[in-house]
Amino acid sequence: MIRLNFKFAFTLSEVLVTLGIIGVVSAMTVPTLMQNYQRKSYVTQLHKVYNEFSQAVMQYVNDKNALNIKEAGLVSDDAIDFWIKNYFRVVQDCGTDYSPCFADKYSSLNGTNLGAFADNDYLHYVLSNGSSVGIKARGTCILFEVDVNGKQGPNILGRDLFAVKIYPDGQLDDANPSVNVYSEVHPTPDEREEVFIKYCSVGINENHSWGCFGKILNDNWEMTY
Repeated sequence: MIRLNFKFAFTLSEVLVTLGIIGVVSAMTVPTLMQNYQRKSYVTQLHKVYNEFSQAVMQYVNDKNALNIKEAGLVSDDAIDFWIKNYFRVVQDCGTDYSPCFADKYSSLNGTNLGAFADNDYLHYVLSNGSSVGIKARGTCILFEVDVNGKQGPNILGRDLFAVKIYPDGQLDDANPSVNVYSEVHPTPDEREEVFIKYCSVGINENHSWGCFGKILNDNWEMTY
């Protein structure tokens, strides 16, 4: 019996065409995959900060046998400083100086230069989780800015930089500048969306820091923008 052995192989042109197709597909998909990965990374870091602050504020209130942060006395710079230094691991204390705890320059989602994004009446720290925090007691609430990965890039509001408000009940949420930044009432989901559209996504006025965190809460801890 005669056996016929056939060997099939690709020609050079077929290999080159295949490699070309793979290259085009990779060029189209890899940037999107990287972008999605980065966004998930920022949200993961933000969620970690959220959990640590939520636990720390409730622990402080419980330790004071209080019902809320006002009753616990967490309404002054001295109290905030004590709380941060005793309920978190502080790597660096910058006091009221924004630098070197934060980056020198930030931008908005649309590329607007926000400068140093400084609040020199805030207290600034770098925590062991890698985040930079600027925090201030305001009436019966606490306002803080957090760069979830410290001075590392991209240093963009809504990506790695967020503004967060701790309400009297100890819950972390966004604020509603259209009503009153210092209001004790949590914004509704619709109000969070409005604040995001009006402030965070534009980034061109004094309240531009608000709205990014609320949008992520609305979208179940996903960065959809």
